[in-house]
Amino acid sequence: MSTKKKLLVRVNEPLLDGNEKKYLLSCLRTNSISSSGNFIKKFESKFASYVGRKHGIAVSSGTAALQVAVDALKLKKGDEVILPAFTIISCILPLVRAGVVPILIDSDLKTWNMDVADVQKKITKKTKAIIVPHIYGLPVEMTPVIRIAKKFKLKIIEDAAEVLGLEYNKKKCGSFGDISIFSFYANKHITTGEGGMIVTNNKKIEEDCRGLRNICFNTKRRFSHEQLGWNFRMTNFQAAIGLAQLEEIKRKIKKKRSIGNFYNEKFKSYKNITLPLAKTPYAENIYWVYGIIVKKKKNLKKITDKLKREGVETRPFFWPLNRQPILNKLGYFKNLKMPKAEYLAERGFYIPSGLSLTKIQQKYVVEVFKNIIQKI
Repeated sequence: MSTKKKLLVRVNEPLLDGNEKKYLLSCLRTNSISSSGNFIKKFESKFASYVGRKHGIAVSSGTAALQVAVDALKLKKGDEVILPAFTIISCILPLVRAGVVPILIDSDLKTWNMDVADVQKKITKKTKAIIVPHIYGLPVEMTPVIRIAKKFKLKIIEDAAEVLGLEYNKKKCGSFGDISIFSFYANKHITTGEGGMIVTNNKKIEEDCRGLRNICFNTKRRFSHEQLGWNFRMTNFQAAIGLAQLEEIKRKIKKKRSIGNFYNEKFKSYKNITLPLAKTPYAENIYWVYGIIVKKKKNLKKITDKLKREGVETRPFFWPLNRQPILNKLGYFKNLKMPKAEYLAERGFYIPSGLSLTKIQQKYVVEVFKNIIQKI
């Protein structure tokens, strides 16, 4: 290996180089640090406008956004909701808590998203909604999902947490669901440290979501509550950072794609790995993370361990919902096989691709990875 100095390259580090400090100082000067400051309203409005939605409701995390979204649909115990097996556990938590029955869909090995062709096969008279997460940088093919939802009168919860700024057929992801959600965790395209957003065009859903995130205070008698809610409010501090981050979103997306394209070019000749699909007929990859699949699962740990020893952080792919220990313990998905989701989970990992990644760091990652993969 030609690199003389060993580097430490984090899998993801945020970039805070816009108006973050200016807006935070404004919060301090005006004592606007809680959940009622002006930055929250500005952030909600500008974010909704960017995505192409009428209403934005800021919350404390992407997981909180999913919880509120499910609650706002008023699903009942025994109702069924379709979602992919290959996604983060946050997508299923509100269903389990509400006694709603999750129905899993296997993956598309090309895009790593849910296999839309399987959705209609899983619909029954009890099906009420579809949760549609866009995974890692490419969107789910939404046209058939929307057609199915209309045909069977199902609601769509669109989880766009990983794809802010990505377009499906020239329309922003997050603009397709009856309710759509985003996350602003530190590894997302824009961050507030922790935080999330719900967007919708439906006024009634918006009102319900605002109530649910704020302990369902009664508008006529504040401390009288007619339903159970959550304290999922975002602070003005977080919204100030989010607004500053949103102002730089075009530059951030450009950098993400630059990182992804650089890796694609450097790794394209290796036959023992599968790289992320660069584009489909309906979208160009936004590379929220840069995922790699090893064709032999026994090689996954060898590669990631060696990368770690050289200072290159990695993360494994999502573990499929049908094999989540806590869900199996609770009686869900016993003996249920999702072969494609399991294939991805057992062989996939991602390498550093954060917005703070420098050219020197990226070249180091490439050099280290090439040295390892050539010997596997």
